[in-house]
This record gives sequence, structure tokens and C-alpha cells, in this order.
Amino acid sequence: MDPTRLFTDHPASVGESYGEHLVMASGFGLRMILGGIACLIHGLLPFLFVRTGSAQIAQLHDTMVAKRRRKPHSAVFDFVI
Repeated sequence: MDPTRLFTDHPASVGESYGEHLVMASGFGLRMILGGIACLIHGLLPFLFVRTGSAQIAQLHDTMVAKRRRKPHSAVFDFVI
């Protein structure tokens, strides 16, 4: 297998270049981390960040659905945590 395909196949399957996918995935990851931190703080101090976690999830979902131009993909390293 051509090693460059490891970096380009999946982004192409969602209609993005490698760079576009890097920016999009990194943005999603950062927003998920910050939303998670807000949820942890909310757990300790329930009067703070009352809607932040659910708002982040809804906004990320809307962004993903709006940008979905998905074709069937065959990811080499697809996994769920």
C-alpha cells in the first residue's frame, strides 16, 4: 500500500483534502475537550456551564451533518474509544 494513501484516503472519502481534514478534526477535538472540561466543572458546580456540554454536542453534530458528503470509506485505523 502506498503510504501517502494512509493520509489521503479517509479525508477524500469525506470530501476534504488532508489539510482541510486536519483543521476540521483538530477543531472538533478541541471543542470536545473544552466541552468535556465544562461538563466536569458543571458536575462539581452545577450552577456553571448548565447548557455548555449539550450545546457543544448539538453544534458539532449540526456541523458534521451539514458538511457530510460521505462516500463509503475503508479506514485502515478506524476504532472507537
